[in-house]
Amino acid sequence: MTAYIERFLVWILVERGYSRHTAESYQRDILEFQRHCGEDLDVQSITNTHVQAFVGSLYTGNASASVARKLSSLRTFFRFLQREKVIAADPVSGVAGPKLGRNIPSFLTVDEVFSLLEAPVATDRYWRRDRAILELLYATGMRVSELVGVNLEDIDWDAELVRVRGKGNKERMIPFGRAAHEMLQQYLPERESLIVARIQRGRKAERQALFLNGQGTRLSVRSVERFLSDYGIRAGIGLNVTPHALRHSFATHLLEMGADLRTVQELLGHVSLSTTQKYTHLNIDHLARVYDQAHPQARRSREE
Repeated sequence: MTAYIERFLVWILVERGYSRHTAESYQRDILEFQRHCGEDLDVQSITNTHVQAFVGSLYTGNASASVARKLSSLRTFFRFLQREKVIAADPVSGVAGPKLGRNIPSFLTVDEVFSLLEAPVATDRYWRRDRAILELLYATGMRVSELVGVNLEDIDWDAELVRVRGKGNKERMIPFGRAAHEMLQQYLPERESLIVARIQRGRKAERQALFLNGQGTRLSVRSVERFLSDYGIRAGIGLNVTPHALRHSFATHLLEMGADLRTVQELLGHVSLSTTQKYTHLNIDHLARVYDQAHPQARRSREE
């Protein structure tokens, strides 16, 4: 089984572009399962019963989120073996994990966002790219589909604006600020290296797309969703942190800081103001403070 684990780790690092930290997390979970089953057990002999027994053992001393993560690691591993035709059937199929409550709110707090932005570290393979993506998503509130469609020529560096093509191919310009600007500049040499490596492999270079994957082609929506979820776990926020959570956070934090709804509507690219209103999940304490500061009757009662 050890040889197959090594093949799997190479696959997620090279083919899927996972970070070293994520690969190590998968490795720990799979090795734990191997120890539970017995290290001499042949991978073709593993059955649904082995997986169920392992998952059952995890409920003692592990949080539900940890059990779910370990089961997810096994599921990814055995699906890889099935695709590689090492095994005929997936032994994880049908094994139920713990029921989890909602892991994150519909938007992140400012502190949670900052923790997420700092999750990519220098030992991650594409940390500059990933950090630039996180900064740009939070700075602009753009959809992930819009992000992967951004071309290098869409960036106005002097004005710190990015041209975005939204639904119906409608274009809008969004400011992105200093932090995103700095991380994008740090990422550009990495982007050029990916282009050069692709040319050296005898492949046509991708010169338009701003964000590239490890093969030097345009990054996909699924790739962004995957690594964002990984960074959410690393940042201690929870499972299933999504690009939409950052979009929602962008809108909510702007509104909490006093931005008007019409401005947020333009930045998000909503045709209808009513669509933007679903992003206004302001907590009651914030609403009470705004009321107390702004309403004439509230001021008069305070003065009295």
